Amino acid sequence: MTPTDVHTPLALEAGTLRITPLGGLGEVGRNMTIFEYEGKLLVVDCGVLFPEEHQPGVDLILPDFEPIKDRLDDIVAIVLTHGHEDHIGAVPYLLKLKPDIPLVGSGLTLALIEAKLKEHRIKPFTLLVSEGAHERLGPFDCEFVAVNHSIPDALAVAIRTPAGLVLATGDFKMDQLPLDDRLTDLRAFARLGEEGVDLFLVDSTNADVPGFTPLERSIGPVLDQVIGKAPRRVIVASFSSHVHRVQQVLDAAHAHGRRVALLGRSMVRNMTIAEDLGYLKVPEGVLIEYKKAKDLPDDKIVYMSTGSQGEPMAVLSRMANLDHAIEPGPGDTVILASSLIPGNENAVYRVIDGLTKLGANVVHKGNAKVHVSGHAAAGELLYCYNILKPKNVLPVHGEYRHLMANAKLAQDTGIAAERTILGENGTVVDLRDGRAEVVGQLDLGFVYVDGSTVGEITDADLKDRRILGEEGFISVIVVVDASTGAIISGPDIHARGFAEDDRVFDSVKPKIAAALAEAAQSGVRDPHALSQVVRRTIGRWVNQSLRRRPMIVPLVIEA
Repeated sequence: MTPTDVHTPLALEAGTLRITPLGGLGEVGRNMTIFEYEGKLLVVDCGVLFPEEHQPGVDLILPDFEPIKDRLDDIVAIVLTHGHEDHIGAVPYLLKLKPDIPLVGSGLTLALIEAKLKEHRIKPFTLLVSEGAHERLGPFDCEFVAVNHSIPDALAVAIRTPAGLVLATGDFKMDQLPLDDRLTDLRAFARLGEEGVDLFLVDSTNADVPGFTPLERSIGPVLDQVIGKAPRRVIVASFSSHVHRVQQVLDAAHAHGRRVALLGRSMVRNMTIAEDLGYLKVPEGVLIEYKKAKDLPDDKIVYMSTGSQGEPMAVLSRMANLDHAIEPGPGDTVILASSLIPGNENAVYRVIDGLTKLGANVVHKGNAKVHVSGHAAAGELLYCYNILKPKNVLPVHGEYRHLMANAKLAQDTGIAAERTILGENGTVVDLRDGRAEVVGQLDLGFVYVDGSTVGEITDADLKDRRILGEEGFISVIVVVDASTGAIISGPDIHARGFAEDDRVFDSVKPKIAAALAEAAQSGVRDPHALSQVVRRTIGRWVNQSLRRRPMIVPLVIEA
């Protein structure tokens, strides 16, 4: 079942649960889903999406809060399934609209979001929960279930209302030998299945990957071997919240007599929190401050940094561009211990190429087993479907191919196609009497964070930036007589982003003058209208002569 064209749903009927994903469908990030029952709203996750190359200058992309902006007082809580940025990163921007919305989550998740909110000068109201806990949040009876992921303390949430039982997995996998011995609670899944799951919102990120996700602990021996053989410095890049990966690096460094320095503000902040809460076990004497690490021999240090996704301002990218105090060179080993988020491939390969050119030995997922995913592959999802036997399925958390693959898995286990909803951001689903159906499609957009501005940058602005970056810029200044429209001075033409000298435009100046004269004879005096005459004339000439479509800024001044 797929959503139809944009249309507003009818008013919610009594006894019906409405589910509306505002992000996370058709993309890897911005995970956020709204549950509505009897006039109250429950938010599950509130994450960010990281920009791609076609969104220059953008720092973060938020879910579109427009459908709930006028209903902030109806929100009973924000449930956070785990502490990754794509699930908690947009919380500060929602709380800026209403700071007293309660946050519900596990110990590590709340600690990470509280640290982030402190930077935004927001002190949140929080409710600590753990696996097995039940909390009544307005009309929503929520039960929290332990799931295994690439960050500790992840939770699935079962939401009960008189309209039915919904299970939202968050991000999860079924690692049978997890580093923290915290398994995905399949016994709880089975119990919920016996009770009857009316709607299953399930992580789709790895639905198109056959079999089972490899064990997290299989990475440890590889890291140990690479670090043990490294002749000089070792630099490991990972997500700043990947506690398990940092733990493995600490253990491998300790085994080979190396110290570890954490690089990047988010890495230092998150690992300090993880250590304080007992999620990160730091071998005695292993951690060292970055400033002191520079005094150690090259073969006695490991740098643990951010930047595994090729982010331009992250530590690893700055190293590759020789814009950091640590300059990688021959004999150094760089390990990218993370997956590639779709859309980041080019940026990551640029960093790999840059580091390789400097002489470093770059170890990544493509040439060594230095990363395993935190998401359930097809085999694990099939197990879940067979255990739960849900009446309806809404695949979430993934690009469209992932959602479709997940829907196919559900149907392979006997769930009818009409009970499998292939939605997108803004798809409105109503659940009642064991049946879920699409009842509307909201028109949602991207909300861009650009420096200190939120939501002010538009797609048109990004198009202008792409044109500036790819096609160049031309300014044309003309002074005309206000009474006759005759040219007094100009046109003066200046270009940026062109290989040619400005003199190349000498041949178009008579065309601009002739076009303005013709407009003046027709009685055109408005400067804006005359500017458009200039824009069309030079735009046509540049396109035909130089095969370019630059940004053109004409300025006609009356004198």
